[in-house]
This record gives sequence, C-alpha cells and structure tokens, in this order.
Amino acid sequence: MTETIILHDVSIGYRTHRGVRTVAAGISAAIRAGELTCLLGRNGVGKSTLLRTLAAFQPPLAGTISVCGQPLTAYTPRQLARQIGIVLTERPDVWQMTVHDLVAMGRAPYTGFWGQLTDDDERTVSDAVSLVGISDLAHRQVTTLSDGERQKVMIAKALAQQTPIIMLDEPTAFLDYPSKVDTLLLLQRISREQQKTVFLSTHDLELALQVADRLWLLEAGGLLHTGTPAELSAQGVLSRFVEQDGNARLDTETMDIKVNGGRR
Repeated sequence: MTETIILHDVSIGYRTHRGVRTVAAGISAAIRAGELTCLLGRNGVGKSTLLRTLAAFQPPLAGTISVCGQPLTAYTPRQLARQIGIVLTERPDVWQMTVHDLVAMGRAPYTGFWGQLTDDDERTVSDAVSLVGISDLAHRQVTTLSDGERQKVMIAKALAQQTPIIMLDEPTAFLDYPSKVDTLLLLQRISREQQKTVFLSTHDLELALQVADRLWLLEAGGLLHTGTPAELSAQGVLSRFVEQDGNARLDTETMDIKVNGGRR
C-alpha cells in the first residue's frame, strides 16, 4: 500500500501569547492509500489538534509532514485542495441550496468558487452523488435532509473534489446507530474501491474495531499507537484503553465491549 501521508518526529499543539502548549510530541507514523484509518482517543487528548495539523489548518510545532510525496508546507491552499478533501463535524449552514449545488462546490479547486461547471465537472458531480447512493436527493434542499443524508452529501462533495485523501472529523457524531454503520461502511467501501486514503476521528470504538483497516489510538500525554485492530488488541493497547475506568472490558476474541455489571 502507498503511504500518502508521512509524519516524522511531529509535535502538535498551540502557540499562544502565554507560550507553547504541546499536546503530543515525537509522532512518527504513516497513513496509506486504500485503507480506512480511524483515530481514537478520549476527549481532550488532542485528536482534533492532530487532524487539524494534518489538514494544514494549523502548523506542527516541530517535525515534518509529507503529503503525496511533497512537504505539506510546499502546497498552496489551492494545490492542497486538490490533495485533501475535508469533512468537518459541523452541519453545513446553507439555505436555498440543493444537494447537487452543494456537491458541485467540491469542484471549486478546479473552477474557482464562481466558476462555471463544464460537462466533465457535471459528470464528476453526478458520479459522486451516485457513488454515495443519494441520486434521488439531488434536487432536494439541503435543509430538508436528515443528519444521515446530510453527511452523505458532504462525503459526496469531498468525492467530487477528486482528492486522493479524505479526512473527516467525527463523521458519525450526530447520527443514529443505523446511520453510523451506513456511513462507516460507505467510507470503508470508498477507501477500497476508489483506493482513497480515508482518515477519520471517531468515538464509535466498537464500530471502528469492525470496519477500520488501521487504528491510531492517541493516549493522554501524547503517546500514539498505530496498527490493525488485531495488532493493538494483541499488544494490550485496546484493553487498556477500554478498561481504564473499570466500567467496561474488551473481549479480545470477539472484539466486543462488555459493560461491567451489565447483562451477560
């Protein structure tokens, strides 16, 4: 598998008027094409900071990040928009816009924000809408959609952007359970069939254990563990993460999480 994102001795955090706040340091890892990689960790450990740094929303404090063979810092914003598609947690605040029009905004790195769509652009938009299974919604107003439908629209917009990498911040945060499953399976299918690098942060640990090709588990103090779910389970990393409060345990054979004191 091709390594599309490579981190070497990266430190992440913030520079403020009070000084530097380091969230995690010494991160060396890679993300591969054709795989779904899920970033896990408790609230406050720095998952969003790490994702924002990889997406170039904020610079690393130290170290180097390369994207598709070039330093992240070498890209202009327009060039980077042709490499990385971003789907954020926030619901899109759009009015009087159809699904087709929102997905078509993914073509902006090629046409400009007010650019006219060519026939090729329209085909790309149609293909993206079809791939995520929302062709019947194309002429609906975005404001009339359910959370699950809206999330698919944002994924289609990222696909229309035709980037080799898609990053998502908590894509299942507002979804009911069936929609969570549907969304993660869709992203798994996109990574494999389109050979995309799909990297997302999530709190849905049980689903991530079942659908992710690889996990990034960020612990308090900035220690990052990477590997397949089976590898991190064998190393005891997943059990330590699940069982740290004593309220649950991980069945390492089935990869199910059991609540202590719950029904057996």
